[in-house]
Amino acid sequence: MAIDELDGRLLELLAREPRIGVLEASRRLGVARGTAQARLDKLRATGVIRGFGPEVDPAAIGFPVTAFATLEIKQGRGAEVRAHLASVPEVLELHTITGQGDMLCRLVARSNADLQRVIDEVVGFDGIVRAATAIVMENPVPYRTTPLVRHAAHPHPHPRPRPQAHLSPSDSPSSGPHRSPPPG
Repeated sequence: MAIDELDGRLLELLAREPRIGVLEASRRLGVARGTAQARLDKLRATGVIRGFGPEVDPAAIGFPVTAFATLEIKQGRGAEVRAHLASVPEVLELHTITGQGDMLCRLVARSNADLQRVIDEVVGFDGIVRAATAIVMENPVPYRTTPLVRHAAHPHPHPRPRPQAHLSPSDSPSSGPHRSPPPG
């Protein structure tokens, strides 16, 4: 579903203040309450807005270790593996993937030692052949959708400029005239 500028502004407002009421949202967006309500209903009905639940930080409730596990599964066992993984509380997400492995899941644990317990529980299921796990060291760009909402609501007609590589002073265009190598 395509979104327009008003949808984008409404989504950004809800991302910043998820508990805002429709009347206050309409006032801040400068539209009628009925317009704000209709847009909100449309965004929910089309699945753009999936919910209004609280965002819970696993680290704040005692699960500071995050890891990603790429799983290889036995052919024909996908439904059983999905059900098994859904039963493990420390499995926060599961994606079926292409490339190396069949599934990618995000796991959390209380410690590195506890992560071993979680991995053992995940791979202890007969439908999982092997797992490769990577522990998260830092999350400099946490899951976010607001930049994508802005982009969808205001598509850029031209590609965004790429960041320039840092130039050393001798590479700088202001470091003097460019000299050609002597003829050989």
